[in-house]
Amino acid sequence: MEKERLLMIQNLQKYFPADKNQVVKAVDGISFDIYKGETFGLVGESGCGKSTTGRTIMRLYNRTDGKVLYEGRDMDELSEKERTKYQRKIQMIFQDPYASLNPRSTVRDIIAEPMEVHRLYPNKKKQNERIYELLELVGLNREHANRYPHEFSGGQRQRIGIARALALEPEFIIADEPISALDVSVQAQVVNLLKKLQVEQGLTYLFIAHDLSMVKHISDRIGVMYLGNMMELTTSDELYKNPLHPYTQALLSAIPIPDPDVEDKRQRIILKGEIPSPINPPSGCTFRTRCPHAMDVCAAKKPVWQEAESGHFVACHLYNQEIMDKQKQEVTTS
Repeated sequence: MEKERLLMIQNLQKYFPADKNQVVKAVDGISFDIYKGETFGLVGESGCGKSTTGRTIMRLYNRTDGKVLYEGRDMDELSEKERTKYQRKIQMIFQDPYASLNPRSTVRDIIAEPMEVHRLYPNKKKQNERIYELLELVGLNREHANRYPHEFSGGQRQRIGIARALALEPEFIIADEPISALDVSVQAQVVNLLKKLQVEQGLTYLFIAHDLSMVKHISDRIGVMYLGNMMELTTSDELYKNPLHPYTQALLSAIPIPDPDVEDKRQRIILKGEIPSPINPPSGCTFRTRCPHAMDVCAAKKPVWQEAESGHFVACHLYNQEIMDKQKQEVTTS
């Protein structure tokens, strides 16, 4: 049975103005699909553009170019009435539960705000019933409704943020590094809560993070970003068993393994150099300045986005058979 495509991202670009008529290429032409009911993980180092991608999809940023299609319709071509309808379907969980909640508002008011903006309930009684239901859904109590954010721990605040995201009964949630500001002991609890809600509420997630071990735990498919570009995309299991891109291989080698015997024997891939500036990225492949397998062609030509194996996409010249055959021929003749 073919999966139902919920979201299509086509050649998405988001540039920010910088000094002297320059631009920061935060997201530089990425494409991917998200299917209904799945969790799509988006990973990469800090500054790679993954959070900007989520905020651009959410329309918190206006995109520079490309298309975002939700259920086959371009979000920018909708009328104001239709856009309001779609805004209810797409919600966001923000990274910092300390900054994303209004400290002057009670939990009740924080969750009620989107309901009131969209005029969801005709009276306060039904609205309050829904707020209590949401609090219990995320593992809090109705007594918490009258408290303020500063009275809660980081994990509890993030649960309030999740309840707010669920207030409009969305179909699709963008979770922008929802666990990075939390204690390690709390991170698994929040991830398990998100998985539970996905099953119960029929949700689809874009899960943005830099912790690859946690992304594997929650994601069905994973996209790996570097300097505004998508480097690799495949299923979670396939990515961890068979990483193709040198950048993905380096990221995975940094994840500690709990078995000391295995950890001692495996080789860590250390990337040399700093991440280049997104104002002036390298020519050709943006990863070439740090890649241990860089070739002359990597500086001259940007690698094409291709399906190297069934369902496994990568942007790397190492998997372009024509280029590799030419490289071998040059080595043989020399």
